[in-house]
Amino acid sequence: MPTSESTHCVAVPPAQVFVTTHWSVVLTAAGSDTPRAQEALGHLCQLYWYPIYHFVRRQGHSMHDAQDFTQEFFARLLEKNWIAHVDQSRGRFRSFLLLVLKRFLASEWHKANTQKRGGVRRCLPLPLDTAETRYALEPADAGTPEQAFEKQWALTLLETVLRQLRAEYEQDGRGRLFEALKPCLMGTRESQPYATLASEQAMSEGAVKVAVHRLRERYRERLKAEIAHTVASPADVDAEMRHLFRVLTRS
Repeated sequence: MPTSESTHCVAVPPAQVFVTTHWSVVLTAAGSDTPRAQEALGHLCQLYWYPIYHFVRRQGHSMHDAQDFTQEFFARLLEKNWIAHVDQSRGRFRSFLLLVLKRFLASEWHKANTQKRGGVRRCLPLPLDTAETRYALEPADAGTPEQAFEKQWALTLLETVLRQLRAEYEQDGRGRLFEALKPCLMGTRESQPYATLASEQAMSEGAVKVAVHRLRERYRERLKAEIAHTVASPADVDAEMRHLFRVLTRS
């Protein structure tokens, strides 16, 4: 790996700064390497790094190699403006990342690996020390590495939305209510009876119904907004959402 201290790395400010950026920002600036596009791309990478790590591990690479692969992949992605070569008619960040990752694993990494190891660039503050623990807890998956990548992508997106929603409720002093109602986002009314929730939360059953309805509406809004960050056009949001839910229900 490159060891020179002068190796250029793109500085990526904290992720929360870029709450309004979209993949379309990156696509629009393709080839021009503008600071705004770099910031948008860096933010997306910070959110969706784990599906990359998971894919590399599913390809049979060791934990240490997967950590190096993941960090070096993002370093090169930010440095080399690979986005300039993306087909904008298929503008999904998910598809783009998987395409360039495969190319990287097939060629770029082997070039870099001819040099001394240990000089992996740390351009993004990725929590790679937690990656293997997370990977080890994943249930057995008989699908292909590509299918596993898409599943992890969908799960990461949902986790991101839940994290945003939890923070929103906590900011309003309703963190305990969110934790109590969260199962209603995925389960049925039968699995989470409103009467039981009302008793536990010292609320009327009618108030619980209203709270659950509002939570689900806000969840859908947040979900669509997060998906919008990863597609080229608002017109692509619904199709991407349907695709990701199909991925999650795939056996």
